[in-house]
Amino acid sequence: MNKIVVVLEQREGKLKRSAFEAVSFSASLASKIEAECSTIVIGSEVQNLDEIAKYGISSITLFKNDSLMNYSSSAYTDLVVEYVKQNANNIIIFSNTAFGKDLAPRVAARLDAGLLMDCISLEVNDNELVASRPVFAGKAILDAKLKSEIKVFTIRPNVFKPILIEDATAASVNVQNVEQPNLKSKVIEIKKSEAKLDVAEADIIVSGGRGIKGPENYHLIEELAEAVGGAVGASRAVVDAGWRPHREQVGQTGKTVSPSLYIACGISGAIQHLAGMSSSKYIVAINKDKDAPIFTVADYGIAGDLFEVLPKLTEEIKKLKSQ
Repeated sequence: MNKIVVVLEQREGKLKRSAFEAVSFSASLASKIEAECSTIVIGSEVQNLDEIAKYGISSITLFKNDSLMNYSSSAYTDLVVEYVKQNANNIIIFSNTAFGKDLAPRVAARLDAGLLMDCISLEVNDNELVASRPVFAGKAILDAKLKSEIKVFTIRPNVFKPILIEDATAASVNVQNVEQPNLKSKVIEIKKSEAKLDVAEADIIVSGGRGIKGPENYHLIEELAEAVGGAVGASRAVVDAGWRPHREQVGQTGKTVSPSLYIACGISGAIQHLAGMSSSKYIVAINKDKDAPIFTVADYGIAGDLFEVLPKLTEEIKKLKSQ
């Protein structure tokens, strides 16, 4: 019998949105292959475990120790590997976040398991799992199978919508206190920008590209983002130029996003950028080049000078919100 385990990410004692996506996706897969689906969370106190209990999973195991609140590659790897060995899991699923990208290969190596990263689907074909993942900067989709007994997958964030199963029996929660975790290194403190939304979590994103012409003009993006209550994003060209930090980069080599509204300002629409945001519900493109590729994926387009459009758009949104 197949046994799936999903390794969930928590930050500051709260499960991230990607954890709900991974659980919902894995529970759906489990129903297709008649598998048991359990989850692992590693940390200390985790506030919203009860919220994830009704997504069709059988159990939640919390490995608890105050020193595990922040990620430790050595300790987390040991705990996941030991859990898999004890429970004979043969399918292990992570989100393809920075957490999953670091932990999944470590777990796969320790278990002599096959590994496929950044999957956008996982289907059953002739009783075998077939994973699909983008290749060549999103220009093609590769279908692949793993021949190993134990299989490890990471799934792309913001691709799978979490679906709550209303009549599902709540999963049991098993708390295991970890007395001496293997901490080869320890995170003392995490500093983050206050009052700034993470583009990976935001429902509205306003991104700027090379058309903004310089960091001194990025206040136009920030003002529009503030007006609509969204996060500030950036294209790779902007980040490579040093105008914005990498944490704001959207695209193939940045963060994959799927907000309700994505406003692309001065972004031409290179394939690498489109790969990271084309699944947005609504896309608004503002670019003076009416033939820019970004308009091929946009729901609404403004072919005009962003230095004229953005101030007027921001002003009108502020007026509407004040009414």
